[in-house]
Amino acid sequence: MNYPHSLLEEELKNRVGEDFFSDFNHSTIKGRVDFCIADKQTFMGEPIEYLWAEAKRGKANLDHALVQLILTIGKAQLHTRQSPPIYLGAFDATRIYFVPFHKLHDIFWMNDFNWSVTPSDHSSKEFSLVAERVQGIIEEENLTFDFGKDVKELRKFIKKNFIAGKEKTTKIPITKTNFITIYSKWEEAVRPTIAIDWTNAKEQGIISADFYLADLLSQEGSTLTERLYVILRDKHYRLIKGTDTLGMMEFREVHFSDNQRAYNDFWNKYQRPPKKAYWDFLLGRRDLLVPQDIRERKGSYFTPRLWVELSQQYLAEHFGDNWQEEYYVWDCAAGTGNLLNGLSEKYRIFASTLDEADVKVMQDRAANGANLLPEHIFQFDFLNDEFDCGKLPKALQDIIQDEEKRKKLIIYINPPYAEAASAKTVTGTGANKAGTSIGNRTYNLYKGRIGSACNELFAQFLVRVYHELSLCKIAEFSTLKTLQSSNFQEFRRLFRAKLEKIFLAPADTFDNVKGKFPIGFKIWDTAIPEVFAHITADIYDKSGFIGKRSIRPESSFINPWYSMYYPKNKGKGFTSIGIMNTRGNDFQNAKYIRITTLDNRNHTNHITPENLIVSCIYLSVRHCIPATWINDRDQFATPFSSWESDAVFHSDCLAYTLFHGQNRISSQEGTNHWIPFMEEEVKAPTLFKSHFMTDFISGKIKQVKASGNKLFEYGTPQQTLIPRKPMTFSPEATAVFDAGRALWCYYFAQAGSEADPDAALYDIRLHFQGRDTKGKMNSDSPDAKYMELIGALRQALKLLARKIEPKVYEHGFLRSQLPHQ
Repeated sequence: MNYPHSLLEEELKNRVGEDFFSDFNHSTIKGRVDFCIADKQTFMGEPIEYLWAEAKRGKANLDHALVQLILTIGKAQLHTRQSPPIYLGAFDATRIYFVPFHKLHDIFWMNDFNWSVTPSDHSSKEFSLVAERVQGIIEEENLTFDFGKDVKELRKFIKKNFIAGKEKTTKIPITKTNFITIYSKWEEAVRPTIAIDWTNAKEQGIISADFYLADLLSQEGSTLTERLYVILRDKHYRLIKGTDTLGMMEFREVHFSDNQRAYNDFWNKYQRPPKKAYWDFLLGRRDLLVPQDIRERKGSYFTPRLWVELSQQYLAEHFGDNWQEEYYVWDCAAGTGNLLNGLSEKYRIFASTLDEADVKVMQDRAANGANLLPEHIFQFDFLNDEFDCGKLPKALQDIIQDEEKRKKLIIYINPPYAEAASAKTVTGTGANKAGTSIGNRTYNLYKGRIGSACNELFAQFLVRVYHELSLCKIAEFSTLKTLQSSNFQEFRRLFRAKLEKIFLAPADTFDNVKGKFPIGFKIWDTAIPEVFAHITADIYDKSGFIGKRSIRPESSFINPWYSMYYPKNKGKGFTSIGIMNTRGNDFQNAKYIRITTLDNRNHTNHITPENLIVSCIYLSVRHCIPATWINDRDQFATPFSSWESDAVFHSDCLAYTLFHGQNRISSQEGTNHWIPFMEEEVKAPTLFKSHFMTDFISGKIKQVKASGNKLFEYGTPQQTLIPRKPMTFSPEATAVFDAGRALWCYYFAQAGSEADPDAALYDIRLHFQGRDTKGKMNSDSPDAKYMELIGALRQALKLLARKIEPKVYEHGFLRSQLPHQ
């Protein structure tokens, strides 16, 4: 059954609906979703949805169509207002494919994601982010049918899968697909009627998700398992309070404020309990119901199965095929225990967590087939509790107290990553996070020994294990800060364990982790004292192994080097031509590296004739190499002295900086000293106020001497690199000047009487691109000629960046190359 490529989209939807979905309701419109298939009957006022799909005429990229559909759903928040369908899909005139909705769950609950973008704008960063996240899922999960070749198979698939259940029911079944959506609705309908102070409850580690799970896994008014932290008993909930003096369990009761009316109205729509086959999945994914701040503090994270399996493969490679029979394993930040999935020797496995509710979940999973021993699952606050507090199982206590057994203990963890400071703290828009890393026993004990690294929870886990469980092995997931960060220098001096093995994976493949940086799985031997100096890491993405790279810490960094060129004498004869904004020594902080006219007095340095070349080198090396998830934490270092005599490198960096987008000098904020042309070159209407830059390039600037011959704040470099003769430029740098000159000429020709004769590059861009409603400069312009010229400039800058890049490594600004096979 072939469809003409010329068929209009609306007609194509009608034809597909009639040809394959005539037994269903295919005429309902859900916001801007192209194509919806639902049961013709509704159940308790809600339809059973089978498919939401994006339609495209002709032959289209269905992967992009699915991304557009996801953005359409997310923008309208359709998935929060009603139960989502079993499948999302996409089709054109030739084929159709389906992806199970529950496989795409995490995408709809991404943190800090801008869902307001136009779904059809394939050039937006949000579109690219979603496309990247779903690609692996599409490849592994989609079911594709050709309209011409697979007619019988498609109809059989629809008949088998587009059903409400094996028998009709008046209630909506709860599945892997809809349990989060139902939780959102439960939060609105039932949670407010539970008579508990939620603020106080949260401080005690009690969250609404535990009440929801108690409801979910219940029948006829009673929770079916006793191994949850909260259980339902007819008209009230019971919370585990502890044990009394006789060792008997004590409970607290929580009642409803409306005699359970809202509860009954809500749950009458849904079939409970879910299928038994779903229970382990629903309990194991409790992390999806935990609020973000609690996840960060307690480590309620779900390590993706891909990396769990790979980490266990690395453990087997390092410790031997029979390692599980020879070693003991303790996950002391276990959450719901998914990191331990795949391990076989349950008598040698121990799992603890801060959250009592997670303990109950793990015990329930153990009772229902998970390979864990209930007696080895326990609540333990690893950063506060003493090992002899009585909470540890005797078998684990015996291992800890015996040196020989401790040598066979592997601390296997994906610890919480929260820190006292966040990006908002750095930029001054937020305060330090309360209740994260500061104030616990481990912090107070080690803060004076590992410095600012103690602000990181995972570092606290590592340092306690190292010092108080000496001789053991550590197998842990964390960022590369322990290996590279300047804030971890003291940590590295104290944490003298041998790093045996490591692989890297993209952070954004881990649930609820945002940002593009590497997460490393590292195997340490605390019995071998060794200060980390170097290792070659294996690199993986979702597709598999992609290469290797060298990782080493730096002891001297680019910012202290650049600070030697901070001007000392700001009195008579001092000339500031701009402000360099600096922050951090790594790629992660590159967005802060920019030149401005005004001083915001936050990590800034005055640019003067004496340090101009050094400042251009600083900006160029920080921006010429694109940031990737792999190099995001790489540290820029103090360079070798070879940079000082490399005149071509100097002139390339000057050209790169003059025309780079992070050069935000503006004539609206002061005199523009950065115009690299003479008036006649660009047909300016009047003389420029400053000819500094052309004079500098021509060798006409004289050095100003400071008293005591000290020009700079923290040192007296041998040369200030003010040219004594006209500078020469490489062909790549010359091409950048040519592209820039054409842009200036076009500006003066087009702006006419409105032209600012002293306009900087930033001003010219703003003239053509304008600002959006939030005051940010637009990314493009309706002026086609301008877009052509700015495009040519950007392309020339890219070619110049490629020329500068090898010098970044040659002169030692970076010591680690990107992956090699």
